[in-house]
Amino acid sequence: DLRRDHLRPDPQPADLMSVCALLADEVTAAGFRLAGIEVHVPDDGDLAQRFERLCDEAQLVLVTAELAERLPPALLRRQQRASRALVVIIADARGRREPEGLGATLRRQLGMAE
Repeated sequence: DLRRDHLRPDPQPADLMSVCALLADEVTAAGFRLAGIEVHVPDDGDLAQRFERLCDEAQLVLVTAELAERLPPALLRRQQRASRALVVIIADARGRREPEGLGATLRRQLGMAE
């Protein structure tokens, strides 16, 4: 609606954190892009750097299980435990890799893992 009384005079600043970002393969990214999610398809060389950047810029970072396996385990654990962004491992669109069970993920995210 572009009526003058419906326009917001103060748009949100450009440096506002994005709500959700996806780190995935091209096929999975295409589906999430249609849903309006900010998607990133990394090269092998910039996977870890892009993951760290997304964790700094977004409130929720979705990572496919296949890419999560290629991240350094220490980096993934550190970012999952950080309070800045919630990191969730999801299955890809092709079903090649499944993330661990939801219960185990929640226990780890809440710091209750064994």
